[in-house]
Amino acid sequence: MFALPETAARADRGGDAVTLQSLEAQRGLLPYALALFAVSLPIYVWAGSFAPNSVWMAATFAVFAVNWGAFYAVVNWLRTEESRDVARRARVQILSGLLWSGACAQIAAFAEGAGPAREALLMVSVGGAVACFFFTAPWLTGLLIVGPAAAAAPLIGLLRHPESRPEGLLAWGALALTMALCLILNRLLRGQFAMAAEREALISERASSLDKAERLARSKSDIVSTLSHEIRNGLTGVTHVLAAAVGQGGRAAPSREQLAAALDAAKDLVAVLNATLDSETAEAGRLSLEREPFDPVRLTRDLVLLNRPYAAAKGVELVLHVEPELEQSAAGAVIGDMTRARQVLANLIGNAVKYTVRGRIEARIERRGDGLIAIAIADTGPGLSAEELEQAFEPFRRVERTGAGIPGAGLGLSLARQLAGLMGGVLQGQSAMGVGSCFTLELPWNESAAIPGAEQINFAPPTGAAQGRVLRVLVAEDDALNAAMLRAILEQLGHQVVGANNGRRALELAQLADFDLLMLDGRMPQMDGPQTAAAVRALSSPIALAPIIAVIGGDADEARECLDAGCDAVLRKPVTVAGVARAVADAAARVRQDAVAARSAA
Repeated sequence: MFALPETAARADRGGDAVTLQSLEAQRGLLPYALALFAVSLPIYVWAGSFAPNSVWMAATFAVFAVNWGAFYAVVNWLRTEESRDVARRARVQILSGLLWSGACAQIAAFAEGAGPAREALLMVSVGGAVACFFFTAPWLTGLLIVGPAAAAAPLIGLLRHPESRPEGLLAWGALALTMALCLILNRLLRGQFAMAAEREALISERASSLDKAERLARSKSDIVSTLSHEIRNGLTGVTHVLAAAVGQGGRAAPSREQLAAALDAAKDLVAVLNATLDSETAEAGRLSLEREPFDPVRLTRDLVLLNRPYAAAKGVELVLHVEPELEQSAAGAVIGDMTRARQVLANLIGNAVKYTVRGRIEARIERRGDGLIAIAIADTGPGLSAEELEQAFEPFRRVERTGAGIPGAGLGLSLARQLAGLMGGVLQGQSAMGVGSCFTLELPWNESAAIPGAEQINFAPPTGAAQGRVLRVLVAEDDALNAAMLRAILEQLGHQVVGANNGRRALELAQLADFDLLMLDGRMPQMDGPQTAAAVRALSSPIALAPIIAVIGGDADEARECLDAGCDAVLRKPVTVAGVARAVADAAARVRQDAVAARSAA
């Protein structure tokens, strides 16, 4: 007999699990049924010996023996692997029950010509019908089919003759009582089976939860291990360079190459932290994406232009090929999150540049017939085996053969695939060792979508002179390092900066002086960014109309909270020169528009 938990685990939930357990219970009774009918055979032979037709009696005994043999074969079949199919098993068990129903009918038919043994043989047939009721009781379908089929022939035989009608009525009552008791037993058993199925489901769910918890624990351990290694190595190098810069320990000032190396290490650390946080946020289902139309051709071209100098420095050619129809037509756009799409493509192109030592890298954009656009990044790098390619898409797993000595957390491709899926697309990879790799990002393409504004992405930060005027900017940031970074960027762009370390101080300064732009940290002591923005908008002075940029480190909920409070735009930490430049340029444009509108009104 199969173990019940194993077979129940293979069945579907709900009714199928109860059916499987019912069949198991019935199968457990079948050997006893086999034994009962074997014991009943001598009684049947003794009663049949009084019949005058010996040939018919011998034929009936032969049919009984054949049924017994077939039933024995069914009992053995139920122990094989083939009986794991619940539907086939149900049919076989019904047919095996009908075999004994046929045996009861055969006995009843033989009794018609058995002379004085007629009533005795019919009562033997009634006893066989009672046994059929009992042994099919665990499974309701079998009980309702086999039981009445077994009882029909002996009842008809007893009730059709006046001299045996009293015995027929008695047999009718006995069989009806047997049916009622078997239905009660079946209901009780089905209740027990349902509880057992629920218990199995709970055990399976508990095992799944434990497995998920173990995977989460391993993931957290991998995060700690990766971050500790990357941060320790990166910060050690940055610390040495900074120590030399400030003259600690009598060290000479760092060279330009050392400063560049420290800057690269710091950028790598930021990339590792960003990838780790994004991956964990996506894994937890808390990563929200925008759904807006954008131009994938322009986005890819800008990234190719941005990475071409790095590729050229290694002697690698980086080119872009766009389907002619996409180049010539201005209609259509990808519907998704441009920031996340840029993150995915930047990772793919950056990896190609990073791992390709010689040869060529090609970015190819083409439309697919199923409403998708494909952006493929192919390189002539070292290539990956099938096992290594699968490993490359696993979080915190790096291919040691190709990644030795190259910084990273092993999250780039894993996070890129997650982001592609969240945007309704897919990221696939193909690779051959010694030949190269090709990673293809497919995103939903809408032929009728229009791109709002169609602004060019400019990675070169504009200067203050290029913007037409110098802005007075109030920066509210409680973190000293972030405040210093913002001040340095803004002053590099040619603007004047006044700082505040909390929201309340920023509100006081806004009431005392005129500012062209306010940049508020989303989370600050005393008054956070949304509270400060709302308080500024509530002022009666002209500062209430000044542009406000929220600088946040949180998710979409924090961004929405800032915008609802009156902020005009949102910048995410860590900020970049290009990002701050674009935001300030937009604010400067608004300031100029307000000035023109004021002069026109005057």
